[in-house]
Amino acid sequence: MDTDYEEFTVAQLKDFLRERELPVSGKKAELVARLSEDDDTPEAEEAPEEEMGEDDDFDDDDDNFFDDEWDDFHVARQKPVLDDSTISDIEVLKSQKKKQPAFRRQEWFRYRRLAKTGWRKPKGMQSSQRVNRKYRSPMARVGYRKIASVRGLHPSGFEEVMAHKPADLDGIDPERQAVRIGSRVGNRKRAQIHDRADDLGLRVLNRRRFERKGDLQ
Repeated sequence: MDTDYEEFTVAQLKDFLRERELPVSGKKAELVARLSEDDDTPEAEEAPEEEMGEDDDFDDDDDNFFDDEWDDFHVARQKPVLDDSTISDIEVLKSQKKKQPAFRRQEWFRYRRLAKTGWRKPKGMQSSQRVNRKYRSPMARVGYRKIASVRGLHPSGFEEVMAHKPADLDGIDPERQAVRIGSRVGNRKRAQIHDRADDLGLRVLNRRRFERKGDLQ
């Protein structure tokens, strides 16, 4: 009996894929096609009980059974260990950010270079934005300030710690703090920081993929 996977949600499709030990990455159309192909394969049929016993398992040589597609498997990101009060404060912070307008520079719509830069307070004597005339972008004011208890935290709840070399990872608490690598760090030192963070069980917030060549492997 053919199953119409289009009627299921993406979350339900991923649950089906996990049950079959298949990759869960991609868009909904790719997930549906992956499940349909698995249904068409003869291996999807249940094996008789006499062919495979309860104690049968993969041999030691089959440890790399899924190595070819291991990169496609979804890996849950590390979460911080937070108390109930901090979790509730983070929810308050998210609601505050949704209500905050986008602060634009004066005449950002007229000059492209102003639209790409950060906020600057208007100081002109006849500035329409400074005197709060209608249809002008709002100005940044003290009333838009967020809740103080979780101010400066990453959206996930981690406290960010800047790192420029592997030695900067010493003393970081993996339950409360996460690593952010400096923007000017090269791939050689970045690879060392990635390896060191994996050994210490730390999450790298701006981890990125790059090809390891030569002695970087």
